Amino acid sequence: MRDEDVMVVDQPPLGTAERFYWPQIVDGLKTTLRHMFDTKRRNAVVKQYPEQKRELRVETYRGVHRLNKDPEGRVACVACFMCSTACPAHCIHIEAGEAPWPDREKYPVKFDIDELRCIYCGMCEEACPCDAIELTPHYELVGRSRQEMIFDKEKLLAVYDQTKDEKPRKNPPVTDYALTGGQSQDVARPNAEEQI
Repeated sequence: MRDEDVMVVDQPPLGTAERFYWPQIVDGLKTTLRHMFDTKRRNAVVKQYPEQKRELRVETYRGVHRLNKDPEGRVACVACFMCSTACPAHCIHIEAGEAPWPDREKYPVKFDIDELRCIYCGMCEEACPCDAIELTPHYELVGRSRQEMIFDKEKLLAVYDQTKDEKPRKNPPVTDYALTGGQSQDVARPNAEEQI
C-alpha cells in the first residue's frame, strides 16, 4: 500500500461541554419540546382510536388471514403445502385429502393458522401458487382463549365471505391448477398427447 493511499484522520479535540454531551442533550430537548407543543402537527397525526381509524392501504395491508374460494365457491387451496413450508413462524398446519373434484388432485381436509403465533410477514401469501391464502385489512382480532385464536378452515372461509367486497381476490390464471384462479370453464387443459 502506498503512503498517499493512507488517509489519517485525527480525532477532534473535545471541549468540556462535548465531554458531558451538553450540545446533544440540548438538541434532544429542543426536538422534544417542539413536538410536544406543536398541536397542529400532533392533531394531524394522532387518531382517537377506536372512534377514529386511519386509512389503510387495503391492497398491501397484512391483517387476518383468509382462505379464498374459486369461482364455483369451493376452497381454492390445492394442499400443496407451499405456505406452511414458507412460514417462518410455523403457524400453518395442513392435512391434505383426495379431492372430490376432477380438476385437482388434493384439497385441504384440515387447514389451521395460529393467529397468535403468526408474525404477519406475508410469506404464505407470496408462496401460494394458486392465490388461495391472503392477508386481509382486518386487524381487530380478539379472543378470550388461545384456542379461539386458532383459525380453522371454516373460520378462514368465513373471513373470505366478510372481506371479499372490501378486498377482491386477485384471481391469477395459474398454470396446471384449473379453475383455482381466474381461468374460466372453457379453458381446456392440455392433455398428455399435446404435452409430449
